[in-house]
Amino acid sequence: MVFTSVDAVDTQQQDEPGGRRFPANFAWGSATAAYQIEGAVAEGGRTPSIWDTFSHTPGKVAGGDTGDVAVDHFHRFREDVAIMRELGLTTYRMSVAWPRITPDVGPDDLGPVNQQGLAFYRALVDELVAAGIEPAVTLYHWDLPQALEDAGGWTDRRTAQRFAEYAAVVATALAPDVQTFITLNEPWCSAYLGYASGVHAPGRQEPASALSAVHHLNLAHGLASSAIRAAVPTARVGLTLNLAWVHSPAGETADDDAVRRVDGLQNRVFLDPVLNGRYPADVLADTSEVTDWSFVLDGDLELVHQVPDVLGVNYYSPTVVRQWDGDRPRETADGHGDTSATPWIGCDGVEFPEQPGRHTDMGWPIDPRGLTELLLRLHREHPGVDLMVTENGAAFPDVVAADGQVHDQDRVDYLRDHLGAVLDAIEVGAPVRGYFLWSLLDNFEWSFGYSKRFGIVHIDYDTLVRTLKDSAHWYSAVVKAGGALPADG
Repeated sequence: MVFTSVDAVDTQQQDEPGGRRFPANFAWGSATAAYQIEGAVAEGGRTPSIWDTFSHTPGKVAGGDTGDVAVDHFHRFREDVAIMRELGLTTYRMSVAWPRITPDVGPDDLGPVNQQGLAFYRALVDELVAAGIEPAVTLYHWDLPQALEDAGGWTDRRTAQRFAEYAAVVATALAPDVQTFITLNEPWCSAYLGYASGVHAPGRQEPASALSAVHHLNLAHGLASSAIRAAVPTARVGLTLNLAWVHSPAGETADDDAVRRVDGLQNRVFLDPVLNGRYPADVLADTSEVTDWSFVLDGDLELVHQVPDVLGVNYYSPTVVRQWDGDRPRETADGHGDTSATPWIGCDGVEFPEQPGRHTDMGWPIDPRGLTELLLRLHREHPGVDLMVTENGAAFPDVVAADGQVHDQDRVDYLRDHLGAVLDAIEVGAPVRGYFLWSLLDNFEWSFGYSKRFGIVHIDYDTLVRTLKDSAHWYSAVVKAGGALPADG
């Protein structure tokens, strides 16, 4: 098995001439999401998700792009698995599109299971296993069935109940070849970007609804965890959070409250109920003018408190904040799109100053120290929980050169520095078991459409031809060298 236990991983680093090496049993992979790559949105019995609706709404997605075709992974998955095998990947984090599995789901009834949908993922898993690649399956990567959103979406606790039932169906169908099931991907985005700022599907701008969504997503994780463990007792259950390294530009005491507020809304409102069985009191107080949190029912926190076997960390960029004094124009460059509505509920006195230095094509500052800080914080505050870097990568304006190749040295530098940051955490004891690079393929980048490229494999969106970028060759060399980082980049 790629995902070894805590005791089985040797965290002693071997001295490499001029370089550093990851532990022998470290898992090396890449990650994708169903709506971003599959296409075939009306094939195989699939019904619409909130992202189908959102992307077809004029003005919601750059360029009017949709995921109708995406990169056609639904029909080309064998080609894509062959690329993974060529790169030497040992694991692959994929997601299942809920509307493919229970296309007629309603708030009170999961509906019949679509065998065509299960057959697609069964074939994909079989192809991965035959290639020697271990699948890790994310059950929810934002493609909520539209019928559930019509009934309230994540503001309705019935969505969490149906999610648990769906999770058990998928786990039962894909085990034992899949042994790692990740319940949710980045519930922060689902709740705040989907229901507060509205820059993601379903595009609502309702702060109270966003906080209700936070709780029902947490509840979904808890209920699904129990359902998966009951259906497949040998499975490892994970949760992936986009946690933030929150700090102020100069570490000023005057900014402490701004740091606390953002850390609470981004990190602790998800970590605390899942890992400790409670919501942070300061977050409840900060948001009390928006909601009284009465949607948290008696017994809910016991249901939510399902400690994952592996906690996934998605990290791209630091979150730098400071207290706004009201005497200057407020900076709101928080990297989540231009909107009059904000995802930062209860953070009226906080601003997000622009940062100097290198940035990705998303406008996100590059600072690998944040990845080390997050991993060490989790190790310190929640000892004994295995960690995985479930997403890390960067968008750059890649072009195909005259030689037919994509020379993306900026991405190579980004990956080298962030892998070094992971090693920094491992070397002082953080139990980091693997790394999933985002992303394997250029793809539909949500509200940015096809304008941003995160892949290590270039996609020609006219022909859908796949071309390995220099970053793919670099990453493959690290993997095939047993996790040895070259000293010279």
